Amino acid sequence: MPTAIAVTGRELVLPPPDGQTPSAVVLRPPEAQSLDDAAAEVATLLDQQGYLIVLYPAATPAAVVRRLHTVRAVLESDRMALLPLELPPLAVAVLARQLRQLSISDFSPGVLACAARLLSHYIHAGALLGSVARLDRVPVSLTSHVKSWMPGAQFGVLAHPTPRLVRVGGAAELPAPGYATALTVARGQLTSHGHGNGGAGHDDWVTGALAPAWGVRGVEEVPLPAESARWWGTPKLIEFAAAIPDLSVLYQLVASVRREECHWCGFELIGDRCAFCSCPVARGDEIPALLTSHRPALTSR
Repeated sequence: MPTAIAVTGRELVLPPPDGQTPSAVVLRPPEAQSLDDAAAEVATLLDQQGYLIVLYPAATPAAVVRRLHTVRAVLESDRMALLPLELPPLAVAVLARQLRQLSISDFSPGVLACAARLLSHYIHAGALLGSVARLDRVPVSLTSHVKSWMPGAQFGVLAHPTPRLVRVGGAAELPAPGYATALTVARGQLTSHGHGNGGAGHDDWVTGALAPAWGVRGVEEVPLPAESARWWGTPKLIEFAAAIPDLSVLYQLVASVRREECHWCGFELIGDRCAFCSCPVARGDEIPALLTSHRPALTSR
């Protein structure tokens, strides 16, 4: 059976792209489930699936993160990987779906878990914001802070892979991916301006301007993750994430990376660190920098 993929919120489980992709497990927060029940649930998952990979935003509340580590410690299991990701919530959901797709392939659990870091480099994650006054995850200039108080001001923000902020309606644009992507969109409490004359329009800036500029293959709308408003500093937003939709390309990216064996726990891995025990690859000066400073090249759109 495939390795199970878990997330920390129901909105992080996106619809499967086909009839073969398994769903993700939703691990409930401490206030919704006792420690005994949480440990029993994960123990059952490990018995059924063998391995569990848990993805969550690095900004997840501390109580939730403590619960995850406590469950793993209680079970004394080396088959549960906890992967905090420096991505906005919607991008975490997109990445989780990609791993769900790859979970039915022939990749070992160690390689599949390490693939999260690799594939995150190929996700362009951002949002359309009505205010950047409380945005602390992307550099914001004093001028942008001042403009965010102006009525009707809106900002296009790219948080990953390269932070960028532009004012909607200005000359600057967010840098596009250099490869084919599909766009996932989640709407919060924001009415976007039209992309034409600046008034309200049928197409908002994300789907009417950004999507065509990036040449995306399709646009999918999903519910906004519960953590998005806190991550972006405002509920007035439209979050988006552009990612590779082709499973064969995702497989090729992961399969092309050199594999190592963790000298501590024995898991197969790619990159410079085991995703299950966090032990670095013991190769001295030859530690591969693939997942930190280099991305395998993709053909352009």
